Amino acid sequence: MVAPLEGIRVVEVASWLAAPSCAALMADMGAEVVKVEPPGGDTYRRMYDALLGENSVHPCYQFDNRGKRGICINLEDAAGREALYKLVEGVDVFVTNLTQDRLERYGLTSDDVHKLSPSAIYGVLSGYGTDGPDNERQAFDQTAFWARSGAMSVFGDRDDGPLISRGGYGDRTTALNFLSAILAALRVKDQTGEGQYVEVTLQRTGIWSLASDVTTALFDRLQPDKTSRRLPPNPIWNCYETKDGHWILLVMPMPFPFWSRFCDLVQKPEWLTDDKYQTVLGLMEHGLELIPEVAGIFAGRTLDEWRPLLDGAKLVWEPMAELPDVVEDPALRERGAYSVVVHERAGAMEVVSAPFHIRGADIEVRGPAPDAGQHTREVLAEVGISEEDLDRLQAQGAIR
Repeated sequence: MVAPLEGIRVVEVASWLAAPSCAALMADMGAEVVKVEPPGGDTYRRMYDALLGENSVHPCYQFDNRGKRGICINLEDAAGREALYKLVEGVDVFVTNLTQDRLERYGLTSDDVHKLSPSAIYGVLSGYGTDGPDNERQAFDQTAFWARSGAMSVFGDRDDGPLISRGGYGDRTTALNFLSAILAALRVKDQTGEGQYVEVTLQRTGIWSLASDVTTALFDRLQPDKTSRRLPPNPIWNCYETKDGHWILLVMPMPFPFWSRFCDLVQKPEWLTDDKYQTVLGLMEHGLELIPEVAGIFAGRTLDEWRPLLDGAKLVWEPMAELPDVVEDPALRERGAYSVVVHERAGAMEVVSAPFHIRGADIEVRGPAPDAGQHTREVLAEVGISEEDLDRLQAQGAIR
């Protein structure tokens, strides 16, 4: 099998989650990815070191940085920057999430990198963009992807306060957006031979993910209502608790022909003959009065009792899976959703595989995340820096 990005060299000067996740996916596809960190390691690594001890092996860091080689360079040191420039010469893809002022200070803007590698794909990921009024504003996915995109305003029950998203939720979505843009840019490069500039933001990805609501707001300039279990769009587009405390989600936004199957299942033939429930609008307007009764019906059986009944009626539904269920899901395991990497200190570890499959292509997790500076001398020697110069750079703190 062919690795889709075999022969592609990637230099990543980035920290935290979104940009590194994108580079990890490129490593899964066979690219040679070199992760550049400051001498103390990037901030994501340092956070786990502070929590768990130096040189900790945390599964999240392994996930976002698997399959890379790692080097440490002090970009505040002129000699360190020169070593990085040597590494960037001839690179195929340069990935960064440094702010614009730091890119300018370190000589790593698009113009700078394209002088070193004219045909490179230059990819920059930020919260709000590299220009405009928010270009220097600090951002995490919870602020730019979640709060500033509008997602925070529409998720959650209308009777409760705003929800804070799970850490990394928007980062990994943005990583996929970033990857698709870089792959498209590589295709343009194949056609033109010219280097390309790619820019992706957390906020714009959040807006894209929420496009159904945002597109509607572009039309009517109104804030949509939050959802509520007590006030759903119709009785079979809602969640209900079972006798044994599990939750079942029914999703049939167009209730017909599902409504008749549901009424037969719950033995409510009178609902089928009631004029109030014969149309989509009727169910939206009057179906709310049925919610307590439907909830009582679901509370009368366990999840395992409901499974064959709901499937037999060919309704669209799923139980709410908790994470222990997800990681043991036999269907996911059969389809390769999880991969095993072997770490020198931690042994065998499972991580989430790439979320896509190309038949006949070699896409796999190729190894653990590197330790800080694990490959510094090896990688820099490959680009022509002598052992004597490496000793000098290490002694003066330019590399680790």
